[in-house]
Amino acid sequence: MGRHASTPSRSGIAGRPALLGGLAVLLVAAIGLGLLWWQTGDDTADAADCGDRQTVRVTVAPEVGPLVEELLARPAPLGGGACAVAEVTAEEPLQTLASVGALDADALPQVWVPDSSLWAARAGGADLEAAGSLASSPLVLATSRAAADQLGWTTTPPTWGQALGTGRPLAVPDLAASAEGLSALAAVRQSLGGGADADNAVVAAVLAAGRGEVPSPADALRAGTEGGADAPLVPVSEQEVLAANTAAGSDSLVAVYPSDGSPSLDYPVLQVGAADTGDPEAVDAVVATLTAAGTQARAAGFRDQQGAAPDGAGPETGVQEAAPASLELDAAALQGLLGRLSSLATPSRLLTVIDVSTSMSAPAGDGTRATLARDAAKSALTLLPDSYSGGVWAFAYRLDGDRDYVELAPLRQFGADAGGQTQRELIDAQFDSLPSLLSPGGTGLYDTTLAAVRAARDAYDPSSVNSVVLITDGENDDDTGIGLDELLSTLRAEADPERPVKVVGIALGPDADQGALQQIADATGGAAYAALDPEDLQGVLFDAIRRRG
Repeated sequence: MGRHASTPSRSGIAGRPALLGGLAVLLVAAIGLGLLWWQTGDDTADAADCGDRQTVRVTVAPEVGPLVEELLARPAPLGGGACAVAEVTAEEPLQTLASVGALDADALPQVWVPDSSLWAARAGGADLEAAGSLASSPLVLATSRAAADQLGWTTTPPTWGQALGTGRPLAVPDLAASAEGLSALAAVRQSLGGGADADNAVVAAVLAAGRGEVPSPADALRAGTEGGADAPLVPVSEQEVLAANTAAGSDSLVAVYPSDGSPSLDYPVLQVGAADTGDPEAVDAVVATLTAAGTQARAAGFRDQQGAAPDGAGPETGVQEAAPASLELDAAALQGLLGRLSSLATPSRLLTVIDVSTSMSAPAGDGTRATLARDAAKSALTLLPDSYSGGVWAFAYRLDGDRDYVELAPLRQFGADAGGQTQRELIDAQFDSLPSLLSPGGTGLYDTTLAAVRAARDAYDPSSVNSVVLITDGENDDDTGIGLDELLSTLRAEADPERPVKVVGIALGPDADQGALQQIADATGGAAYAALDPEDLQGVLFDAIRRRG
């Protein structure tokens, strides 16, 4: 892609001119109309013959801007004293996509070259006609050569699904606004079989991309060019690997080609049908030049339309010469993924309510149920980005006067100040205290559930998905409080469609009343799960976020 590397030019490879500068004259055969676009060092003859200049508006992805400007630098003679003159604008595809759906025809580009045909698929009813391709570049995993060697990927490349399981930082490009981010997620989901586990892996990647400590793609590429064995992974185009190495004067960044194939950025040349102003012959001349630019595309670090290698490809530049296997992404799954990303873009607001009755001292794993809940909650906390919000209650029986619960941390955004520390730090400290809070006397499950739902509704944030996460190892044994039937009827009666609060019930251990948790979840539109170890709770978190609607 070339948009992450800090480089003033992305149109060539070190040691090679961007557009075959050794030639005095570059002839690009124009297809379809049989036209020739003469590119010389002196355009005075073209200008003199051009009494009628037909301007063609061309918008392109930023990384192909220099290439397209070179290709369209000279007027193209059309006959009769007329010529086509290109007005080239480099713009992120998401921005152009918004314009295609909103602007009048005379304000739209007449030719659009985004980085991927995914954008055309997202354009809905827009009148776009694909006329060919400018270039191509496969999606790869970029990292340092030392990191690839350490991971064993130099000899045995991973699948897309395996690449997420290394524990190494993954710098994911903007998932909703970049073709490589969306394509990488779709490749991971497809690699893992497309089921619930695959969807949860997508949720994990989305949450990881939102966490502040995850390196940006630009930082990850920079670390790769510096050659450290701890360099992060970043899914980018093959062209971007070449561009980053060139800018850094390095050969340390390498492209890893996953074994299940690479989706390709295909740089389609699209005629925008709604932009019907101007001379169609001039538009055709521009399109003909762009779709015949294979040689120039390879010189600029891209593969041509047939997949032939960019100039300079080889082990010393980190890019292989042979075209990788192509991974065709399922179109319907891609559309579903877009919808899921839109849902996941909304942060969660989680009031976590944890059982601290003495039954939580029962053995579990290498500790007790209380330490299991502590460790699982702390682990889950690290997965959530600062844009999410959280609060914590503990409950048992009459922990605070007649109340069965006590507030340990109010609902606040994780990145917010909480008295000299962040809310995330406050919650993490309160989770540490859970094993010391165990209290005898029973479990006021139903009274606590109703109070928590009411509190979450009172603190409702319309910009978030608001939920109560209820973790318990037992059943309600508070004979002085409400019963299950009364709880369920009250939850339904008090439900507010303008302020919905879902309960996610987690049964911790075999003695928990999962049946009651399921009924509570059903009454609020939530979900109920069983969890026996910290990894289970992480899976529950991903699944609950994935299914939150």
